[in-house]
Amino acid sequence: MAVKKTIWLINTFDQDVVKETAAATCRKTGRINAAFPLSLQARRRQLEQRMRKFLVTTALAGSFGLHAAAAQTQPAPEAQMVERTVKAQPNKDTQIGLYINVRPDCTSGPLPTIRLATSPTSGKVVVKPGKVKATNYKACLALEVPAYVAFYKSPPDFVGDDTLTIEVKYPGGRTEIQKITVNVAGPGGQKI
Repeated sequence: MAVKKTIWLINTFDQDVVKETAAATCRKTGRINAAFPLSLQARRRQLEQRMRKFLVTTALAGSFGLHAAAAQTQPAPEAQMVERTVKAQPNKDTQIGLYINVRPDCTSGPLPTIRLATSPTSGKVVVKPGKVKATNYKACLALEVPAYVAFYKSPPDFVGDDTLTIEVKYPGGRTEIQKITVNVAGPGGQKI
């Protein structure tokens, strides 16, 4: 729906300026010109047009400026906090996250932005691009979409818990903070 705006400008300032300019011109020349009232009207129209342009430009700039300021001051949606625990073995790549964006029509949308907010103390995290094939995902019977896959790998001699935090920003402004605890156990699932 288009909104039609009408701006009414009432300006008495320009008439005073034009009258003063005309009086100053008469005083300088010392004569009254018969054609002067026409030039006075022409000057008045010219000044009114300039004032209208200025006021309309100012009103539009102010309007857009207010919209831009309102967009900047809107509070960002709060980040959703997620906590998970993943089991891993020392010195082996273990998948700790899979990030996709599937639209309602079962096509892929833009992938989220992923940032390592807090690094693990012992191991390291790597994100790799990949493809995900899925069946019966929401309304999608079968799909294949691009994805980001996050992997954790601990040093060969490390056993215990390692924590990290990943910030995931999805298109549309939704942010998710994932606190992941990786439980690294030796062969046979024993902690040393």
